[in-house]
Amino acid sequence: MKGYLVLENGSVYEGERIGAEKDVICEVVFNTSMTGYLEIFTDPSYAGQGVVMTYPLIGNYGLTKEDAESKKPWVEAVFVHEIAEMESNFRSKMHILDFLQEYEVPGLQGINTRKLTKELRNAGTMKGKLTSSISDVDSIIKEIKEKTITNLVESVSSKESYTCGNGKTKIALFDFGAKQNIIQSLLKRDCEVTVFPWDTSYQKFLTGKFEGIVLSNGPGNPEDCEISIKNIKKLYEEAKIPILGICLGHQLMGLATGAKTYKLKYGHRGPNHPVKDLYSKRVCITSQNHGYAIDDKSINPNIAEISHININDGTVEGLKYIGKEIVTVQYHPEACPGPEDSSYLFDEFLKKVRAK
Repeated sequence: MKGYLVLENGSVYEGERIGAEKDVICEVVFNTSMTGYLEIFTDPSYAGQGVVMTYPLIGNYGLTKEDAESKKPWVEAVFVHEIAEMESNFRSKMHILDFLQEYEVPGLQGINTRKLTKELRNAGTMKGKLTSSISDVDSIIKEIKEKTITNLVESVSSKESYTCGNGKTKIALFDFGAKQNIIQSLLKRDCEVTVFPWDTSYQKFLTGKFEGIVLSNGPGNPEDCEISIKNIKKLYEEAKIPILGICLGHQLMGLATGAKTYKLKYGHRGPNHPVKDLYSKRVCITSQNHGYAIDDKSINPNIAEISHININDGTVEGLKYIGKEIVTVQYHPEACPGPEDSSYLFDEFLKKVRAK
């Protein structure tokens, strides 16, 4: 069955429908990963987005749900050049098409992903509609432009607090859409992790006898998270324990301390982004997934200093807060998918925690 992706600028891409046969409007973004499609589809940071996979063949090693970053996929739609007819991997338990059907994720294959990616790079991220009919493109474009995508963090965050593991070090995780491997990275370092919903009061963190706090990744515009920003501002002012911010957590700490964020033209999504540590001069290849960044000119030098930069475009990739045990990074030290070059950040964080 034919399907179409209509972008808000009027471009139309034709392909074959896969997954659920339903129409969706979403923000269309691209990811440059060659592998890790299951981790990408189940990353809560992709809520509200349709993902274009730039690698031409997807699904060749199948999938096992053990590798998922959450209990379900969060992508609104999937756009690929070709789905592998057969998977080949001893761990595979499911074909990708069966997975998309099971969780009712729509998509297109046979689409010209190279052309689409180039258009998004040139024009910037756009909203689009996946549909089976283009009989009235003007009406579709109007519908796309009127669509607003908000409150994404609330939709992906856990609804209740829960605890994982029984390690010696007690860590509180602020869940804005946390990937499972953040939790796993802490558990394998002998931590007990208590996960809290996105709107949990800062008082829970200050009175819970925790030894460290992690602010997780998550989707959407960080400025939409007004409740979280207020709570994090209180944590910045009153918490006496180390804090690690990842991706959205990094942005929210920035906003809480007076910095500004802005939307990138097409974002950073993929496992191959070089980041330089300005202290050690070390360069790491990092996994990234974000559409916003902190404006370097808005950072108060009396509050924080830039610790990491993106080598490709010079954007802020990390902040160290002056007089505080607070470090935040824009990229993903937990990877999944992607290299583990920056996993040492968990070790550095826990070293500070355990030194208290």
